[in-house]
Amino acid sequence: MTDMRTAPYAALLLRLVLGVLFLAHAGLKIFVFTPAGTAGFFGSLGLPGWLAYVTIVWEVVGGVALILGLWPRLVAIAMIPILLGALFTVHIHAGFFFNNPKGGWEFLALWIAGLVSLALLGDGALALKPTPIGSRAR
Repeated sequence: MTDMRTAPYAALLLRLVLGVLFLAHAGLKIFVFTPAGTAGFFGSLGLPGWLAYVTIVWEVVGGVALILGLWPRLVAIAMIPILLGALFTVHIHAGFFFNNPKGGWEFLALWIAGLVSLALLGDGALALKPTPIGSRAR
């Protein structure tokens, strides 16, 4: 049975952790690998280099939205393609365990499960709830 008194705080914790993870990975691409270096890596995988810049922006915007609680259910689902892309272009051939050379896919699978769980669980405590487009604030 779900404890409805604590479930909103579980969703908040999940939102914060997932959002910080996306910001950390965007920061890695910006400050360590550099956007140009990330674009080069994407190119080495056969992907267009511009997709690296889209990915960085997607991770920053999605991470901030999760932390603030702006449409967290929708954002959680929208972030999954980034992880699937990483899983199928880099990590799937490295095996399951993330400590394998080139990193396995266990961490990405857990991250995706967290996003799906958040989408199912709901916004959580302290989520900003913008007024839906076309409706009036009451």
